[in-house]
Order: sequence, then structure tokens, then C-alpha cells
Amino acid sequence: MAARLVARWAVNVLALWLANEAFTSVRIHGWTAYLVGAAALGIGNAAVKPVLTLLTLPLVVVTLGAFLLVINVAVVALAEWIAPNLSIDGFWTYVGVVVIVWAVNWGAGHVLHDVERRGRRPS
Repeated sequence: MAARLVARWAVNVLALWLANEAFTSVRIHGWTAYLVGAAALGIGNAAVKPVLTLLTLPLVVVTLGAFLLVINVAVVALAEWIAPNLSIDGFWTYVGVVVIVWAVNWGAGHVLHDVERRGRRPS
């Protein structure tokens, strides 16, 4: 369980690094910003996002899930607010960061799932 948590944290660090490299309006200075920002993203996705999704469920249904993008932007904005030396400017940059974080987490999730599956021995 702890190894999975550390792996997910590292994946979020990688996603933030890629977002910093991809957009000039994303500025992350220092490893503290990456580590705190990644932790805030993880906690936001695990705790805040499900609550926001449940509270806005009618809006999510009416927009056929498009409102989930707004919720994801809110989670990234929360991570920006919490982490020191992490700055994102502009709505479309937030959307780009959300897409990068999603893509990196999706790909890493598949890789980690395969690693865990191969690590299990049939009994």
C-alpha cells in the first residue's frame, strides 16, 4: 500500500514536471513545489474531487460529463494554492495541465497495474 502511494506521488511529480516544460505560463520552482503540489493533487483527487462530483452530479449529468473538466481544474487550482512556488496563469493553461496530469496518470496507472499483476504469484 505504501509503495503504491509513493508511486502515485512520483507520477504526479512527473505530471507537474511535464506541465512545467509544456507551458510557459506554468512556473514551478524547486523540488518542494513539485512534492507539495503532487501531494495536494493526490489528496485533492482522492478527497475533494469525489465530494465535488457528488455535489454537482446533476450538472455533470446534464453536461454529459463535461463539467468534470471544471472540477479537475478546481483540483489543480487547489494544488496551486497549497504548493509554494507553483503558479499557473490562464484558464486554458489549467485545462492543458489537467490533460497532462490525466494522461500521465492514465498511462502510469496501466503500467503500475501490469507491474502489480506480474508481481503476484498464482497460488
